[in-house]
Amino acid sequence: MKLQKYTLQHLLCITGMLFCLACTEEKPKEVAIAPVKASKNPFPFYKDIEVKPGLNFEIISWGKGVDSIGGYQILMSDSIRNNYRSAAVDRKGIITDAWNMDLDNDGNPELYIQLLSKKNVSDLNVFEYAGGDFNKISFPSLNDKQKKGYTGNDKFFIKNGDLFRSFPVKDTADSTKTVTKTLQYRLSGNSFSASEVKPAEEDTKAKK
Repeated sequence: MKLQKYTLQHLLCITGMLFCLACTEEKPKEVAIAPVKASKNPFPFYKDIEVKPGLNFEIISWGKGVDSIGGYQILMSDSIRNNYRSAAVDRKGIITDAWNMDLDNDGNPELYIQLLSKKNVSDLNVFEYAGGDFNKISFPSLNDKQKKGYTGNDKFFIKNGDLFRSFPVKDTADSTKTVTKTLQYRLSGNSFSASEVKPAEEDTKAKK
């Protein structure tokens, strides 16, 4: 009987000790998980231009600090021939658009990168991809006659496969009014030429 009594006491004592240990054991601390912040797009401009199935050109602009200073890269991917090329270019201006043309009809794609070089003045950087290289073609500035009354706010546009540029100018007959001047650009032998399109000619071209 005594043995049974002591055994019961021992069991109760051990149970009490285990209960105390369980109460004093530290609970694992909860780890606070900070919410993941969505990172901003590091590229101010990006555009993927498909020239034909399997042949793509990607335009990527980058730069920190002043928006109008930085660089951009042209990436060529020819997945059919497993051919990949790139060109890095310094940038003075904000890229607003990019497109592909073959203005001289020589079978080589031309890439037109439009930049806002000043607050309201647009310009073009032009590259022809030929023979595995990017060849820059100088885009002409406005001459004295073309920029007479020029106030900026250029618009480049394509109509019937041709490249045009329009902008408002002060009316020579009435300086309080503005009229729209339109130039058409042609490309031959990697050299641009520009001619003014009169309003009557614009109407004729629009009807074609």
